[in-house]
Amino acid sequence: MAVLYITIFIVLLDQITKFIVKGGTIPLLNIHVQGMDYGSSINVIGDFFKITFVENPGLAFGIDVNETSKLLLSIFTLIATIGIFYYLYKSRNEKLIVRISIALILGGAIGNLIDRTFYGVFYGYAPIFYGKVVDFLNFDFIDFTILGRTYERFPIFNIADSSVTIGVIMLILFHHSKEKEKVESELSNNTLVEIKNEIDTENVSIEKESNDENSNRKED
Repeated sequence: MAVLYITIFIVLLDQITKFIVKGGTIPLLNIHVQGMDYGSSINVIGDFFKITFVENPGLAFGIDVNETSKLLLSIFTLIATIGIFYYLYKSRNEKLIVRISIALILGGAIGNLIDRTFYGVFYGYAPIFYGKVVDFLNFDFIDFTILGRTYERFPIFNIADSSVTIGVIMLILFHHSKEKEKVESELSNNTLVEIKNEIDTENVSIEKESNDENSNRKED
């Protein structure tokens, strides 16, 4: 499954960018990155696009959860990731666009799973499965309200979130296109069947008329 290279690329890109933003030390590789101060921002395109370091302890859009829910969320993410990988394997004979979509979703799922599972242990602030997801992509889109909360800026997200979103959108668009092709194919097949039935009916009618004429000639 060559599309797994896409998954690997997304995971590496996601984790490298998070490591640069959060910082840390890898003694084995003699790597040390200072990182950003929590909550600090770097303007990239004025106020429209910033790199802002925050951590998400719970669900999407910064919705916090209690400790038990956090553990369940991490375990659910792990199970979902395994399910996505299995789905990708089952779809190995599907069109390339489908496999790419699933590979993007899988890469994003693994990226955030690493945060939730190992970051607490790696950075020494929580046991396994209790880590926080690092977010840093900060865009100023239109204000909107979701689950009773109003956001003046789009919730800060990361590469993994983007990969999942793009993959899901691609999958939905392709599914719609595939269903349309399926309907058109069925209509085409039905039309061919109807034409064949009409031809068969006409052939039977012609054959019957021919037999009747031959019978009349014999009687004469």
